[in-house]
Amino acid sequence: MAQVENRVYRLSKEHMRANTFILLVSPWIHDFAAFDYWAKPLGLLHIASVLREEGFDVEIVDCLNDPAARTTEDTARRRYGRGPYRKEEIPKPPVLSWVPRRYSRYGITPDQFRKRLRGARRPDAILVTSGMTYWYPGVFESINIIRETLPGIPIALGGIYATLCPDHARAYSGADVVVEGDVLDRNNKSSIFLKEILATLLGRDIPAFRSRHPSFQIQYPAFDILPSIDQVTLFTSRGCPYSCVYCASRVLDGDFRERDPFSVVDEIEYWNNRYGIRDFSFYDDALMVNAERRLVPMLKEILRRNLECRFHCPNGMHLRGMNQTIAGLMYRSGFKTLRFGFETSRPQRQEIMGGKISNQEAEAAVEHLKWAGFRGEEIGFYLLCGLPGQERKEMEDTVEYVASLGVRPVIAEYSPVPRTALWPDALASSPLDLAGEPLYHNNSIFPLLHGEEDRKFLQYLKQKARQYDSRLRSRKA
Repeated sequence: MAQVENRVYRLSKEHMRANTFILLVSPWIHDFAAFDYWAKPLGLLHIASVLREEGFDVEIVDCLNDPAARTTEDTARRRYGRGPYRKEEIPKPPVLSWVPRRYSRYGITPDQFRKRLRGARRPDAILVTSGMTYWYPGVFESINIIRETLPGIPIALGGIYATLCPDHARAYSGADVVVEGDVLDRNNKSSIFLKEILATLLGRDIPAFRSRHPSFQIQYPAFDILPSIDQVTLFTSRGCPYSCVYCASRVLDGDFRERDPFSVVDEIEYWNNRYGIRDFSFYDDALMVNAERRLVPMLKEILRRNLECRFHCPNGMHLRGMNQTIAGLMYRSGFKTLRFGFETSRPQRQEIMGGKISNQEAEAAVEHLKWAGFRGEEIGFYLLCGLPGQERKEMEDTVEYVASLGVRPVIAEYSPVPRTALWPDALASSPLDLAGEPLYHNNSIFPLLHGEEDRKFLQYLKQKARQYDSRLRSRKA
């Protein structure tokens, strides 16, 4: 009886929403550098899944991950689902004219974008996402071309930039609606929910959505609407229980929510069996949190089902809680790329940054990982450099400390992020107008480093980290 009732419900939804077509757009990156570290427009793909389930027609134009965005050489250089983007040099924004680096558009060409827009039937509404705050020029160019190619269609803009810089986005993006927060999380009171956004764009009321939970709990992202799939991005949780002073996770994703570990394995098995996907990337903010009831059962189930996959963690896992059991399960289940957030070896700053890790815990974690079989060059520690008030000695000491553990020091230049606890200190420390111009948030320009000598020091530090990395790799050979 329930199946008949659900079928009738779906038919009625399809009738009420017949021929309503929503186009999703993932725009370009405009930047000095960009590389595809398993990136996918996961938010849009979750939205696509919900819309499709609710009876809407959906398509996506992904300016970055379209096969046309890669040259033959780029494709040949891709490994495990990651690799370079196609790029085209473009003029630097005037406020960045002083930066001695080339500026590029990453992804398909504007003509290819126009062709994709014309190839789809005329949509009723368009949803555009956004990434880093300082990538907004690519968002603006995308919206401008949409306006030229498909005039008169309402556009909503969401994503990271729209959430962290909503006033800037409303003033300059050209979108009809700017959305803050996670539109699929009904626990986030600051969010404008997807149904309300669509009603605003379409100018009419739409039937209530049947879904009553965040989409990552009940529906797989619609990777199948992408032109090609070479890897699948996963979340086992959303949000983060920590409050790191440099991070905006709680603003972007709301409260910490965990997913059933067996449903994650079901999803892995689905993409592996149906589409032959072997590479999966975890983009959790807190993959290691509550590991005994979440990560450990998930890894054991992957092994029980004998899934032959490769797993990658580019987003910076927590080191706290690593033990021999977890390290062994990760190694045997196929983890290939390990990146951990370490930030600094100075204990005082570790406490200021959120108290996630200590040097003693880091040393123990490395021992467990190497015991399990991971090599030093497979283990990367992200180190934050260029923080407000950070001395050169602290940065150099941290690089040398991580190298002494026999793992990779990976320099992560600090990027000032609005609405974080460290934002006021960044405003006070930088000579740039961080509040008025999001382009100045770009870590490539070292926004908190005042002089040329500081920038030269950071370049020296990055070279030093690369030398340590090369030594690790030469030991393997």
